[in-house]
Amino acid sequence: MLNQPSSTSKRTALSQGLTSAEVEQRQQRYGLNVLDTVQADSWLTVLIRQFKSIIVWVLAAAAIVSFVLGDSAEGLAILAVLAINTIMGFVLEWNASQSMQALRQLDVTVARVIRDGKTQEISSEQITIGDLLLIEAGDVIVADAELVEVHQLDVDESTLTGESLPVAKTTEPVADDAPLGDQYNRLFKGTAVTAGTGRALVTAIGSKTELGKIAQLVTESEQTATPLEKKLDSLSRVLIWVTFGLTGLFAVAGFLRGEALKPLIETSVALAIAAIPEGLSVVATITLAYGMLRLARKKVLVKRLSAVETLGGTSVILTDKTGTLTENRIEVFSLQLPGLQEDLYAELKSNTVDQNLPEGDALDRLMLVGTLCNNAEVDFEAEQPRELGDPVEVALLKFAHRAGQPIDAIRQDYPRLAEQAFSSDTRIMATLHEHKLRYVVAVKGAIEEVMARCPGLSGEQRSRHLQRSERMASDGLRTLAFAYRETTEKPDDDTFAQSNLTFVGLIGFLDPPRLAVTPALQACREAGIRVVMATGDHPSTALTIARQVGLVDAETKLALTGRDLKPFDTLTAEDREQLLRCQVFARVSPAQKQSLIDFYQQQGNVVGMTGDGVNDAPALKKADIGIAMGLRGTQVAAEAADLILKDDSFTSIVRAIGQGRVIFENIRKFVLFLLSCNLSEIFVVALAGLVGLGNPLLPLQILFVNIVTDVFPALALGVGRENGTLMKRPPRQPNRPLLDRADWRLVVLYAFIITAAVLGAYLYALNEWNYTAEQGSTIAFYALSWVQLLHVFNLYSGRRASLINNEITRNRYVWLALLVCVGILLLTYYVPVLIQILAIQALDRKALLLIVGAGLFPVLVIWVGRQIHARVR
Repeated sequence: MLNQPSSTSKRTALSQGLTSAEVEQRQQRYGLNVLDTVQADSWLTVLIRQFKSIIVWVLAAAAIVSFVLGDSAEGLAILAVLAINTIMGFVLEWNASQSMQALRQLDVTVARVIRDGKTQEISSEQITIGDLLLIEAGDVIVADAELVEVHQLDVDESTLTGESLPVAKTTEPVADDAPLGDQYNRLFKGTAVTAGTGRALVTAIGSKTELGKIAQLVTESEQTATPLEKKLDSLSRVLIWVTFGLTGLFAVAGFLRGEALKPLIETSVALAIAAIPEGLSVVATITLAYGMLRLARKKVLVKRLSAVETLGGTSVILTDKTGTLTENRIEVFSLQLPGLQEDLYAELKSNTVDQNLPEGDALDRLMLVGTLCNNAEVDFEAEQPRELGDPVEVALLKFAHRAGQPIDAIRQDYPRLAEQAFSSDTRIMATLHEHKLRYVVAVKGAIEEVMARCPGLSGEQRSRHLQRSERMASDGLRTLAFAYRETTEKPDDDTFAQSNLTFVGLIGFLDPPRLAVTPALQACREAGIRVVMATGDHPSTALTIARQVGLVDAETKLALTGRDLKPFDTLTAEDREQLLRCQVFARVSPAQKQSLIDFYQQQGNVVGMTGDGVNDAPALKKADIGIAMGLRGTQVAAEAADLILKDDSFTSIVRAIGQGRVIFENIRKFVLFLLSCNLSEIFVVALAGLVGLGNPLLPLQILFVNIVTDVFPALALGVGRENGTLMKRPPRQPNRPLLDRADWRLVVLYAFIITAAVLGAYLYALNEWNYTAEQGSTIAFYALSWVQLLHVFNLYSGRRASLINNEITRNRYVWLALLVCVGILLLTYYVPVLIQILAIQALDRKALLLIVGAGLFPVLVIWVGRQIHARVR
């Protein structure tokens, strides 16, 4: 709040509003009523960001060295690889966040004010501190303001607070430190008026409004690197040090042996190319993109590519209540009629009127009063019923309609003669109707006020009704009591609802839980994922929904509010333990949601955040993975999120997490495949050079293998299906490397076996068949290509799995990749330009048999090793 107007200025503003001179002075002082904007990254900035990887610079250096040594073909080939990676990264990243632009769209509106004693319509940007706003149903509030006059004013603040029900506004002052949802005497920018009229003095504009503060939080929430990005970056650094170490070692050894400089540099370049899996980023990008397509078919829109994998590591989901766990609509949930011993909870939960509901005058009379004392309109004849009015009154009409009440006929038979509107003083609404020469009074409101007008109730009855109302309220329900009176004489229009009423019942309203949420929460528990509710709604309402969907059990009473949350740097061990145990947080502000995300992240969790309102936007951006609702969600939330659920289903989150785990497992497999292939190339070149066997592989041959015959099988691994057990495991630790020690041992083992096959074929051709060095290099090239193609079949899971029937052999993309690669290898043998570039020599039939045998050797050796290891275990 910028300035609270003084009592003098408030009286002046109430009668005349601001003068033109005052408006000009205040606009110069406070500025326009607009949100601060954020400069989006230019295309050049995004392009430059593609060159931040150290691997890119190593390959660029290798290209420069190739050009310096006069090998233009090799240099151009390396630059082509860099160009492909850069273009793909640029295109995928050129979708910058539009959160602030979406927030600004909320400003495009007109407001009515009183200035110079006259009512005026002005652009919302021109609103300033001290302006007197005129408010009516249908308006979107354009600034934060303090109410000075209200008439049945209800405001939908769900986008800010997450509370489903409209808030009845008053002019009564509230405590300065009251939570946002309890500030009943204030209006907030971006909220919507659902009923009534009022006047309010503007107290904050632009970025100083509550909406503006949220906009600032969105701006300040930095998008951190995802776990996958961190793991790939860590892996890249390892590969770079391996490259530098091997090339340095080889250069020193060659220098000590007195080798010529140029061949030494060429071999060092070959080692550098061999050490770097050029296809890694391309395969990772395409694998994630394929995961995006799978999720899109499951009603999940992914905005940020790496978010697909991040989902798989999610260990905590911080979810809003309204619209996520609930339907974001008000329904009759509990019904109590005079004479009934129990409330009718069970029959109403199914959203249908069960045949067990009592029939007769009691229910009909309650439905009659709820229909008459009601200003809402619902068109039940339309294919999509059109609803107009207060959500609670709409819920009453829909319930009466389901109970078989003819709404339109009732209203025609009972024409309205008078109405006493709800006010904070009377806390009731009453209507007077005429019916067949008789007069009917229909009343609804707070139970204390309604019962006070019902003299026929005994003390015991009053106590019982009050206890049931309190029980409903403790369960998070909004309760209304109903009463009526029938008379032959027309009552006075001002006093017809004051006395002599008959109590007809009590109804509790609730935003109902989504039916599919309960099994989705169970799936989260099986997957080791903790789900936590964080809402701006009341604690009792939040706990009720949490129990109904199965987030907590029926005995759970722990629900912390925003006031309970201490600064996290002052928490004791006991406080932290309580936070970790609590699964329901109520009356929390957007900043507190961000703090909760920070807290869980500090405990080593990967945090997913779901939400749909403006109030969720900062937390959606702060979380490791932000998940917005696509149907009911605001554009602000959608722009701040990484994923958008097109069906608003919590179940879709579980499916997305499962797909994320599949993606990570596939990435682990193809990284293991690529690294074992690249390490084998290093071993082949380094061992041959160190023992004086020459250079069996040329740099261009290695580059060709890395970007062709390695990439296609890796892609096939990247799009593999799950084996059905991933969602039964706990989430992986975010600090766990992409490849653990066991994986690295496999990489080295596979690389040694592949090296033995390739060098074995190379040496056999040179020593036993007296092939030339050029022919030996061709055999090494094709043997390496064939061995690495078949190496994909070594990546199946399970020690006892069949070599012929496993998830790799069942992956049709693997067979397609092999077919494509064999075709490309045939082109290298028959197309003149490729023959020249790759220095291919003609081979006889026995050489081809040698290559085939070399390819089969690792597959058979590894399979035998698995069988022996399984038997020993």
